[in-house]
Amino acid sequence: MTAHDQPVFTLGHSPDPDDAFMFYAMAENKIDLRGYRFEHRLEDIQTLNERATRGELHISAISIHAYAYVADKYALLPCGASMGDGYGPMVVTVELPTFNSDRERRGWLHGKRIAVPGKMTSAYLALQLFLGEFEHVVVPFDQIFEAVKTGRAECGLIIHEGQLTYAQSGFTKVVDLGEWWKRETGLPLPLGGNVLRKDVPEPVRRDLLQIMRESIDYGLAHREEAVAHSMPYARDMDAPLASKFIGMYVNDYTRDYGDAGREAIRRFLGTAKTRGYLTRAVTPEFVA
Repeated sequence: MTAHDQPVFTLGHSPDPDDAFMFYAMAENKIDLRGYRFEHRLEDIQTLNERATRGELHISAISIHAYAYVADKYALLPCGASMGDGYGPMVVTVELPTFNSDRERRGWLHGKRIAVPGKMTSAYLALQLFLGEFEHVVVPFDQIFEAVKTGRAECGLIIHEGQLTYAQSGFTKVVDLGEWWKRETGLPLPLGGNVLRKDVPEPVRRDLLQIMRESIDYGLAHREEAVAHSMPYARDMDAPLASKFIGMYVNDYTRDYGDAGREAIRRFLGTAKTRGYLTRAVTPEFVA
């Protein structure tokens, strides 16, 4: 397959400022796309996870949790990671509990119904590792605050910009799962990555990896214009807050997982398998 034979690749990513920042240079032709064209599919992460199980997109953002179920079809790109290094998805509530330990947090959460953004998200798996099995209701990620406020759930598992806006929305934090994981393992919490379908021939894989790398590097080198491009996706955030959020999830780990990022994935999925939350062992495979 050459660029001429297969000029269009489907590229799935979330309608979020960090993904928009990463793919800015590709979307706006700011870098050399080597004759390839990309059809951007913007969908929430749970939908992208489900599509990946069917192998529908050539390249896609995906939850690291979901990667366990698609490793036969996709390999991880070594760039494009979203890692929470001491921060990450949070459980929030409208009550005002105070806790002195993780044991107290678990005790308080026991028996509570928690709104989650999807059962294939890394946030859901991280909460299972923290809490064990729990009662939940699946709600689109941008409706979780509302689900808690209206009583559909007593707590919400929040991802994306909710990690920065929960307090102004009237919520209090019960636990930050990225902070907990860092205490437990010393590693960042692997939340999201980008995958490439294995049936793409190797020379084209290398091209696509290089294009992705250059897009991320371009955004980091032209931060102000890349943030401006991302603002239509920055729900409830002004430019400084959006820039802060982007900085949390587009960083050195995004340029390359590195040894710590790769070990974090192995530990995260390995622990999930050991505790029975994954039915299969997964050895992460990266596009070279």
